Amino acid sequence: MDSFEDLNNPQVKALPKHLRQYIVDQHYEHYTPIDQAIWRYVMRQNYSYLKDVAYYPYIPGLEKAGLTIERIPKLQEMNDALAKIGWGAVTVDGFIPPAAFMEYQAYKVLVIAADIRQLKHIEYTPAPDIIHESAGHAPIIADPDYHQYLSYFGSIGAKAMFSAQDYELYEAIRALSILKEMPDADPIDLKKAEDQVAYWQKNMGEPSEMALLSRLHWWTVEYGLIGNLENPKIYGAGLLSSIGESATCMRPDVKKLWYNQYAVNYPYDITQPQQQLFVTETFQNLIDVLEQFADKMAFRVGGVYGLQKAMESNNTCTVVYSSGLQVTGTLTDFIKHNGKPSFIKMTGPSALAFEDKQLDGHGKNYHKDGYSSPVGKLIDEKVPLEYQSIEIGKLLVLHFESGIMVMGTVTKILQQNHKNILISFADCTVMNKNGECLFDPSWGAYDMAVGEYIVSVFSGAANKSTFEEIGYRPKTTTYHPTYSESTLNLHRLYQRVRNCREHKTGHERLDHLWQTLHKDFPNDWLCAMEILELLDQQTALAQTITGYLKDKAAQQPELNKLINDGLSLLVNQ
Repeated sequence: MDSFEDLNNPQVKALPKHLRQYIVDQHYEHYTPIDQAIWRYVMRQNYSYLKDVAYYPYIPGLEKAGLTIERIPKLQEMNDALAKIGWGAVTVDGFIPPAAFMEYQAYKVLVIAADIRQLKHIEYTPAPDIIHESAGHAPIIADPDYHQYLSYFGSIGAKAMFSAQDYELYEAIRALSILKEMPDADPIDLKKAEDQVAYWQKNMGEPSEMALLSRLHWWTVEYGLIGNLENPKIYGAGLLSSIGESATCMRPDVKKLWYNQYAVNYPYDITQPQQQLFVTETFQNLIDVLEQFADKMAFRVGGVYGLQKAMESNNTCTVVYSSGLQVTGTLTDFIKHNGKPSFIKMTGPSALAFEDKQLDGHGKNYHKDGYSSPVGKLIDEKVPLEYQSIEIGKLLVLHFESGIMVMGTVTKILQQNHKNILISFADCTVMNKNGECLFDPSWGAYDMAVGEYIVSVFSGAANKSTFEEIGYRPKTTTYHPTYSESTLNLHRLYQRVRNCREHKTGHERLDHLWQTLHKDFPNDWLCAMEILELLDQQTALAQTITGYLKDKAAQQPELNKLINDGLSLLVNQ
């Protein structure tokens, strides 16, 4: 078992505390022989098909990521391989919150769902699984232009503002994906979960920055094509890990559009095949489109626009003054003057930081009831307050152009990079232009932020390690089955077939294994395919199993493509 503490990878070791909470042990011993067969089937099909349509050489890409066709990868082996290109990998419990997912990318760490899809979802599953995350994402990481885009996207996405509806949709999708991977899920519960996803998809309101960025992520990282519109190649992990959609996506009825800034106008449905896909000529174009979008985000625009986005989010955000002071909390109000912010108000635990490091004595326990401060220029200001020499112990009266007045005795001045960023007062009064009190001396000491402008507003805390000891945790956990004795017997059959292939011995027992499989597990097709693979195709036993599989494909339309694709591989091997 590979545990997080045991993983030897520089990128993983560098992860901050608030991200480590999502990591789970891989528990490699929990993968069943059927799980291993599912991996092998998908990977063999992928290689057969993707070697012609994937953007990069598939097998070399797998090897560079520490993956093989034959078995589910071990996390440490992946980390050993990925470390050579400056990346790492961790296993998590299904979908994690979007903001955390983005941060992992920024830290150059792949997030891999530890579970693997069921046999009935072998072609595609809406739930994240180890096939999608490792076989889909990891092989292309070795491309330097692509992994630059991936990590850069993470750094942008980690600052994106999100809404309460974003979290509702996230929880609904996570709950549905878990139900779909349960072998005995109640159809009524499934219908309720599907309705819940549909409800939130239709009732998101004005999409947040995170929602819009998620679209760009979906149409590139998950479902992206590269090259030209007539004959593009696949690089998106969602396509690379779906043996169904990787083929159907190339059909003419799936529209191919050039990838540009307008892709953000196309929502997606995680439960349905895509109606259109986007083609980029180069990975540099992905970065260019991301830059165009980022230039309109609150963390770059700041000002009233940024503060309004923070208000709409109603979650932890950070407001950055032109002095560099960072104020973290939940923004509940702000005042503006001549179209610019003149006062901000945080409610609830707040903290002050500079360059993402919390200021001593200004954590959320000290500012537990909130934080407020003016912003802007002083009347008749010749030298900005950031650069003024201020005497400690003297009464200071500040008149802002907005009409806000601050009066109190200076007790402390905090400087960074030769600039005043915070002035602390005793016996302080803060009033607006109408004479209304914004801070009363009886409330205690007053710490006033210094800065003429709000240069940035971004989601989350400036120093997450000190502000967010426990981040957002999903409400649901993935399902782990308890196997019946009959299912365990089927596992043993799969393992015996696998032993024959791996050890190149025991082929004389294949007839007995087939007879047992056919008698006790007549609904199985994958183990039968694995037995057939080990036989001389001209033997009577091979002909019998082939006939059995062809009959099953004819009688069960949902298995037709899977079985016939498997048989085609045997003919061409």
